[in-house]
Amino acid sequence: MPDNQRLEEQFVSHEAEKRVSEKLDASEQIDIDVQTDVLKIVQGQAEKVSIAGQGLVIQENIRVQEIKLQTDHIAINPLRAIFGQIELNEPVNAVARIVLTKTDINLAFTSDIIRSLAEKFHLNVDGEIISFEPRHIDIFLPGDGKIGCNATVLLKSEENTRLLGVRVTFRPRTNSQPILLESVTCTEGEGISVELILAFMQKIKELANKPFLRWEDIAFRIINMEVEQESIILMIEANVKQISASQVEFVSQLQ
Repeated sequence: MPDNQRLEEQFVSHEAEKRVSEKLDASEQIDIDVQTDVLKIVQGQAEKVSIAGQGLVIQENIRVQEIKLQTDHIAINPLRAIFGQIELNEPVNAVARIVLTKTDINLAFTSDIIRSLAEKFHLNVDGEIISFEPRHIDIFLPGDGKIGCNATVLLKSEENTRLLGVRVTFRPRTNSQPILLESVTCTEGEGISVELILAFMQKIKELANKPFLRWEDIAFRIINMEVEQESIILMIEANVKQISASQVEFVSQLQ
């Protein structure tokens, strides 16, 4: 919390930090800076809200190493703001920088949330709808901007269910190049058909080309991704209808 804040800013910011911390399972550090004054609070306005946190455990197996989020001018509920509850009267634009370690990412893949999202991921392979039931997912970062994944999944269709183990390495999309698939290796099962690979890549392309993804009250898009040896850094633009502790981790729950 900045030392040069007005008294009302300090009070609202402190109360907001307290309420967000209470909703987190754990946090190493959480700082919230609400820029406003008494007149603006009464009018239901704030110039901006900044959130910075480290080691945030949103819920079981969902952890964010670091997040920095900043909104533009916002309209807030004045009565709730007095008690540190930043409730939005209108949607607000925000920019966030989120750091996820390799350990954070792999831990998230063991969570019920991510597993439920994976089970909603369906492919159309020559008219046959195939769904996924993840058994094991392990992300690794080999360097040189690459992302790797070792996965074991059950492929389910109306006709049959089969086990597939696969090792994939790829380069994420940048401003100058699309997603580049470098290698696909079958590690368990009968093998991978060309049709399945093409359907998977088409699904990824569809998701990557969407102007915005949605999760609850947030529409967002990844504007930049940096892949380091032990972590991934995301820059995200978002349109937020509400700000709450459960939404701090919105990049971890992509749909």
